[in-house]
Amino acid sequence: MNRIDRYVMRAVLGGVLLVMTVLLSLGALFLLLGQQDDIGVGDYTAMKALAFVGLNLPQQAWELLPISALIGSLLGLGTLARGSELTVMRAAGMSVWRIARGVAFAGLVLLVLGAALGDWLAPPMQQMARQQKAFAKFSNVSFAGSGDAWVRDGSLIVNVERQTGDSQFGGMMVYEIGPDNRLQALGRAATAREDGDGRKGSWRLEQYAETRFEGDRAIATRAPGRTLESNVGAAFLGIAATAPGQLPSASLWRMIRHLESNGLDAREPVFAFHSRIARTVAAGFAVLLALPFVFGSLRAAGAGARIGVGLVLGILFFLLQQMIESGAVVYGGNPALLAWLPAALMAAASMVLIARTR
Repeated sequence: MNRIDRYVMRAVLGGVLLVMTVLLSLGALFLLLGQQDDIGVGDYTAMKALAFVGLNLPQQAWELLPISALIGSLLGLGTLARGSELTVMRAAGMSVWRIARGVAFAGLVLLVLGAALGDWLAPPMQQMARQQKAFAKFSNVSFAGSGDAWVRDGSLIVNVERQTGDSQFGGMMVYEIGPDNRLQALGRAATAREDGDGRKGSWRLEQYAETRFEGDRAIATRAPGRTLESNVGAAFLGIAATAPGQLPSASLWRMIRHLESNGLDAREPVFAFHSRIARTVAAGFAVLLALPFVFGSLRAAGAGARIGVGLVLGILFFLLQQMIESGAVVYGGNPALLAWLPAALMAAASMVLIARTR
């Protein structure tokens, strides 16, 4: 890496840092506004809401990294283009690919940053934020365990395998404990959906099978559904039944191996695993995608025009990613291939456009 590479890299990273700061400030503001209805519930105060927002910032930074990289690189490289610095580099005999090398170094820095945020920093901090909020809001239930959710509510012990929606869970186990701490009944529901208000749950259990112990007998029953009244709501139960998309890569890999070794459907965690890696890699290609634009129609454009183009491209990438995430598991297909599709399209577009730049 020579001085030119470092100069281009600093320009790109400076633009990305500026855009990331602005987007995180807006994201933190909207997240804080979303906490207003919960402030005053239990022991959840305004200061705890601020702490909740702060702990969620690394997750927001990781999610916004591809868009921030694209807009920020457009701003940074656009500044060089408007000052004719890129033109001087070309006049000195440097090819577009040679200039792209400095941009690629900036992309590698963002890739490492994304990996650190997505796998090491954001997941535990987000989990801590959810736990602290739940413990502050709910004081009449106890919680233990990691990965799956284990919650005790009086004579009930509830365990769920995973969260499949805002108020819906899959694989719920219900244990009924008697006054002498003996197991009175054991039931399992394929899915559980909360019909309450999130504080006192009225759960609808689907495909419910139960074994009740009476003396020396065990009576097994099956029912299409059952209604379960509990103080445990979805907001509290969801603190450990984390959706696969919010788990770090190492946890997803362990989940995939566990499901596959037991002959269970692993498409959802497989998609989440590859999608997490692909989204991180996409940030590296996002900075390269900005280079052809600053040599073309945006060479003399203002910052507003470059931000507008970056927003359009970033929103298109985000919408494509969300569409694939919503339909990949439902409609089938190769989860790894679908997870890599948005990043692959961005990489292909950046390479083709740089090759066609004169």
